[in-house]
Amino acid sequence: MLQIINSPKRVARMAGILYAAMSIQAPIALLYVPSHILVEGNAAATTKNILAHEFFFRLSIISQLFSVIIFAFLALLLYRLFEQVNQSRSRLLFSFVLVQVPITFIFETFNLTSLMIAKGEILQSLPPEQKQNLVMLLLNIHGYGLITSEIFWGLWLLPFAQLVYQSGFIPRIFGWCLFYGCLCWVIDSVTWLLFPAYSPFISQIVMKTGWIGEIPIMLWLIIKGVKSKIPFIEKG
Repeated sequence: MLQIINSPKRVARMAGILYAAMSIQAPIALLYVPSHILVEGNAAATTKNILAHEFFFRLSIISQLFSVIIFAFLALLLYRLFEQVNQSRSRLLFSFVLVQVPITFIFETFNLTSLMIAKGEILQSLPPEQKQNLVMLLLNIHGYGLITSEIFWGLWLLPFAQLVYQSGFIPRIFGWCLFYGCLCWVIDSVTWLLFPAYSPFISQIVMKTGWIGEIPIMLWLIIKGVKSKIPFIEKG
């Protein structure tokens, strides 16, 4: 067995580092594109922005793909860390993360396809206006997909919160923080689906306070880690 697998402290700190890496990359796709590329209701301006910022648009796609891959490895480390606290909840945590990997790859193909259309690499016979409208449609589908995915962004935090609370080697307050993060993401998505008129208000609250859910546990794992004497089950 690798030493990292036998050392809970190293597993915890590696998980914290991956958590931080994911947190740094994700905003590039989630914040940069909406603020610098999308012009609501204006397909022509949006298409022009994509072409003017092609590198950063491609970077947002790569960032999102790398982010979800890092997310999967983070979930694997957290499973390893908490499996003896409650194996079924650890598996549930891992499952909620793993299901997001193919979903994210599918969503990013919409962004990539919109770029190919904007550059004229595909559907060359379409009139410019139709191309621009199609680009806008694909970007909107991508955005709608991200909002619905927020349910999974929240759900994985529920077993995580329970595991932290039960663990005995991480302060219970972080479990409550994670539970709050779970509520933030799920409520934001459900509000957008059921009560769209209130969505901007709820999203503002989530953007301003949602960090309370995950940043504390991320910093704890990096700086403090866990006790090295936590027993691990060796698996061949």
